[in-house]
Amino acid sequence: MAPYDSDDNTNEDLRTGRRKAARYVVPVAVLGVAAATIGLVPAFAGSGDPDLPDITAQQLIEKIAASDVQQLSGTVKISTDLGLPNLGGLESSLGGGMGGGDDSGSSADPSSKLLELASGTHTLRVASDGEDKQKLSLLDKAAEYSVIHNGDEVWAYDSASNEAYHMKDSSGAAEKGTKGKADDVPATPKELADEALKAADDTTSVTVDGTAQVAGRDAYKLLIKPKASGSTVGAISIAVDSKTGLPLKFTLTPASGGAAVIDAGFTKVDFSKPAASTFDFSPPKGTKVTEGDEAKAEGPADRAQPKGGEDLGKEFQGLNVIGEGWSSIAQFDTGGEGMPSESSGAGDAGRFLDSLGDHVTGKFGSGTVFSTRLVNALITDDGKVYAGAVTKDALVKAANAAK
Repeated sequence: MAPYDSDDNTNEDLRTGRRKAARYVVPVAVLGVAAATIGLVPAFAGSGDPDLPDITAQQLIEKIAASDVQQLSGTVKISTDLGLPNLGGLESSLGGGMGGGDDSGSSADPSSKLLELASGTHTLRVASDGEDKQKLSLLDKAAEYSVIHNGDEVWAYDSASNEAYHMKDSSGAAEKGTKGKADDVPATPKELADEALKAADDTTSVTVDGTAQVAGRDAYKLLIKPKASGSTVGAISIAVDSKTGLPLKFTLTPASGGAAVIDAGFTKVDFSKPAASTFDFSPPKGTKVTEGDEAKAEGPADRAQPKGGEDLGKEFQGLNVIGEGWSSIAQFDTGGEGMPSESSGAGDAGRFLDSLGDHVTGKFGSGTVFSTRLVNALITDDGKVYAGAVTKDALVKAANAAK
């Protein structure tokens, strides 16, 4: 269905129709721009899809915003295919693991563990009982990793290493600590949908694309697409539960076609109150427990930062955003001399990095474009970086224009 813009009169209706959910709430900014960007074409069920009442994209976004699901449990399958290369060769070239073997932190620290969701296919179990009780478990063939938030207690436990990560703060910092670490990696359809809807502006088409069944639930499909060319994002489809307004499935397909870059959806979902024992945790006997303050001082996230991390921003001079919406490009200067390469004398590591990127030239000189199926980055030989969810040609054009 071709989207068309709504008239100005809907703007006031949209503002008066906003409701903030206690936990599951789409940012208000999304609704503020929705009236000018979404189509008002209602959904029609296709063959075999559930027959639901007509709804407009504006109404569906409002339904997501008004969703106040506090209690649920279920299973989520998430597949991520960014087209990242196998880094095993780089590890061999550098003569060892990339950060492996460093036992100064905890393997249970969510800041590093949940980054596994950035590639491959994973199964998660999720449960929630209000704002103070949540649990997320990453299932493996022979192990399980869980993050449990219960009141002022936050535990993360890795059964493979028998290590636990613990935070406790009666002022509520425990929950903030969880958000700062675990929630940095969107893992559920709701979290992914919120991130996508933040990008809804006048460069975006938002329409209703029929109906579907997800995890045995009737759902509407919200379709989000960039209006202009140049972005690597093809489309985002969000299946929204017709009764609760909770996003049940999130799929991002690239403009280049092929398999989804991200596909996350419930395979089972239950909106009844989870058992209280779901959120109970005591570390098994013999578990190595790392306290949050200790982990914060020496955890993987901090080890990833250079010393003097508070001055990190000074190393990226003149951060600038070129363009707008889906085609925007972040540009900054590292103050360095570009990427190491074989020609610059970097040896095996440089040869490996050369094999990952495409050498390009232009008014800016020369550089290397490193690509995934979603995000591309151009690093020039004089240390300037251009990055975004845009094509290689768009990066080269931006670099040429900056000269």
